[in-house]
Amino acid sequence: MFAVIKTGGKQYRVAANDQFEIERLAGAAGDSVSFTEVLMVGSTIGVPFVAGATVVGEIVEQTRGPKVISFKKRRRQNSKRTRGHRQDLTLIRISEILTDGKQPSAKAEAPVAAEATDAGAKKAAKAKPAADAQGDEAAPKKPRATKKKAEGDEA
Repeated sequence: MFAVIKTGGKQYRVAANDQFEIERLAGAAGDSVSFTEVLMVGSTIGVPFVAGATVVGEIVEQTRGPKVISFKKRRRQNSKRTRGHRQDLTLIRISEILTDGKQPSAKAEAPVAAEATDAGAKKAAKAKPAADAQGDEAAPKKPRATKKKAEGDEA
């Protein structure tokens, strides 16, 4: 049996034991992920999603895509710009496709919401250290370095 799921703004055709890369999801290797936005299971087409259908998978690893370089040059204008990008990806292994509201097996007990993105985790991580710094004792600051005057300089 196969299913079509939607995650990261893209659609994927998946079957049990398939491995594929998707946009980054929060979680570590070995965590369970459940996808509830199932567009199609076998010959059942959802409107827009199949009711009671869930696809359960496991995060194999957090990885990154290939480096993409965007180079723009305007000839005879002494103008050029280089930008690079490397997409964060998550390698997923599909463990089972569930229909009719069935629950995941004991192996996949703690599902992680598929909608939680890494951007939300980064915002929370940035906010936390600032709160911790206020509660901790302030570390003593180093004295500023001062310029030494040369023996010949007076003013």
